[in-house]
Amino acid sequence: MKIINKVFVIFLLTGLVACRSNNQESTQSEEISAEVAEQLPKVNTLKVYLREVDQNYEFTATVEPVVKNNINPTTPGRIRQIFVEVGDKVTKGQRLAQMDAVNLNNLETQIANYKRIYKRVSELYEVGGASQQELDNTKLQLTVAETNLKNLQENTLLKSPITGIVASRNYDNGDMYNGQMPILTVMQINPVILRINVSEMFFSKVKVGMPVDIKLDVYEGEVFNGKISLVYPTIDERTRTFGVEVTLNNKNAKVRPGMFARVNINFGIVDRIVVPDQAIIKQAGSGTRYVYTIVDGKAYYKPVELGKRMDKEYELISGIENGAEVVISGQSKLADGLAVEVIQ
Repeated sequence: MKIINKVFVIFLLTGLVACRSNNQESTQSEEISAEVAEQLPKVNTLKVYLREVDQNYEFTATVEPVVKNNINPTTPGRIRQIFVEVGDKVTKGQRLAQMDAVNLNNLETQIANYKRIYKRVSELYEVGGASQQELDNTKLQLTVAETNLKNLQENTLLKSPITGIVASRNYDNGDMYNGQMPILTVMQINPVILRINVSEMFFSKVKVGMPVDIKLDVYEGEVFNGKISLVYPTIDERTRTFGVEVTLNNKNAKVRPGMFARVNINFGIVDRIVVPDQAIIKQAGSGTRYVYTIVDGKAYYKPVELGKRMDKEYELISGIENGAEVVISGQSKLADGLAVEVIQ
């Protein structure tokens, strides 16, 4: 009987030790699990989906005249008189400035003399007193002088080649024109031109004749209507953009060259993934943007192509799928494939 009691006590003690050991192991396992969980990076996430996004883009430009002409003679000379002032409206063919006419007067006298010589040689040629070569030579002299006279007349009496306004005047009456600056600058400002650079992703969508809205900072709240008049045929490989010219009718001359303009083009509506701006990370040393997505408790690095910014959100042109779970905070401790703890 004593032997049986001893065996029972030994068995009981062994069970107690085993139970205590199991409890200790369980407690240690739970502590390790809690410690590991505590070490996982904690992130906040948001599921993102396709949304209809209005493709209305704004481009900045400076207003330019449709034509700009510098008014000056081909050679230096004395300016006798300037007939217009800055801001004057001028018409095509209107006199703008008069240069010194001494050379013109001398050439006119020479031409009168050449005409008399040609007439005399022609009369001699008719009666056999002059050869064909002599007649041709005098005719050539007269023709060359008349051509020079026409050129000199154009460079003595300067006329406007266009209808427009005088934009600048750089000399006064009596000054010597030295060729460094034009005497006058005349601009045609109806219509005016705006040049913009558009992303290559819209190359197939931009067409000549498309309407655009134009806003000028100087006329706050007012919208002007323009049209695309020229689409450049090539893409700039450095900027990945192409040139577009917009024409704006300006009959009342309200819009002036040099004004800052904003051109708005609407390319319609498309479905895009939209993410909060805090989800976007810029890769150091490059222009690459990316987001982290969460799949099965792990974070994955996903490069994305951004569209336009909308207040505190960005549209994504590519990079992640519809319904993806993206990290919106806690990205600083993440790496590709790293397990994380999602905190809602």
